[in-house]
Amino acid sequence: MKNAISWFEIPVKDYERAKKFYTTVTNLEIKDHHMPEQNVKYGVFPYDNDNNGVGGGLIQAEGQAPTTDGPTVYLNGGEDLSLPLSKVESAGGKIIMPKTDIGENGFMAQFIDTEGNRIALHSFM
Repeated sequence: MKNAISWFEIPVKDYERAKKFYTTVTNLEIKDHHMPEQNVKYGVFPYDNDNNGVGGGLIQAEGQAPTTDGPTVYLNGGEDLSLPLSKVESAGGKIIMPKTDIGENGFMAQFIDTEGNRIALHSFM
């Protein structure tokens, strides 16, 4: 089965600050894949390429602007999104929607990251 989404990019103003924020909140390693010839700083979240997993990254480049008004990216909140959500504010973000029950679809929460993006977390617990 193919996913509706195959890749996402989260625009950032300060790559190192954003990488530290997302590493802290998600407890995932973000691997650098910078493109110096294009003056692009890029980091990739881990994903399962062999099983049609959705992947994504952080991008600092000309024309990439963080926003609270665009599409909402939902990051995997693990088994219980309470854990990553509890790290958001101490890592420099701001929770704008607490953990919210969405019935049979689990739970969601939204925050503003250190760069000014509105991002969400999702889990089934």
